[in-house]
Amino acid sequence: MMSTDRILAFAAMSFLLIVIPGPSVLFVIGRALAQGRRAALTTVVGNTIGAYVLVVAVALGVGSVVERSIVVFTALKLLGAAYLVYLGVKAVRQRASLHAAFTGEGPAHSGLRTLWEGFAVGVANPKTIVFFAAVLPQFVDREQGHVMLQMLVLGLVFNAIAVTCDSVWGLVASTARGWFAHSPRRLSMIGGVGGLTMIGLGVSVAATGRKD
Repeated sequence: MMSTDRILAFAAMSFLLIVIPGPSVLFVIGRALAQGRRAALTTVVGNTIGAYVLVVAVALGVGSVVERSIVVFTALKLLGAAYLVYLGVKAVRQRASLHAAFTGEGPAHSGLRTLWEGFAVGVANPKTIVFFAAVLPQFVDREQGHVMLQMLVLGLVFNAIAVTCDSVWGLVASTARGWFAHSPRRLSMIGGVGGLTMIGLGVSVAATGRKD
């Protein structure tokens, strides 16, 4: 069984990644503004299912390879860290574009279609792919065994935080669309702070992890 400290450390790093507006969050926000609260929450459910599919894929395949090979682990970790830094820099440079997510309007879709589109965004989210492939294995306690089960449990921790944070984004956007839409400066600040946080997360990923 994993220690509480390990789980809490993973939860803290997961929260730092999840709270930053990324593809899934912007998609949820767009649905909230265009179609309302129900569509936003349905999208969150789809995103969460898609993200857990990634967890299962890592636990069944990539996770075992990474767990056995320090070379693969290091290469994947550095690639993941570099990509997180890249996303952070991009978020800072393009922070003004967040305003576009709050001004779009579109036709209503069925709940099933909304769920499916949320799933597609969640399973293809580059932030989540990098995080699960490069960061999640670092929190597995190999001495305890049951590596796959530990990854699945950590994935549940990630998804619990994700569904909470993403739901908050959707609810806030659906109830305060006017406040956001008329405040480009607020959106720009969110993007800038989020980008800097992601850069810090990337540096942290590169500097920590297995040494064996």
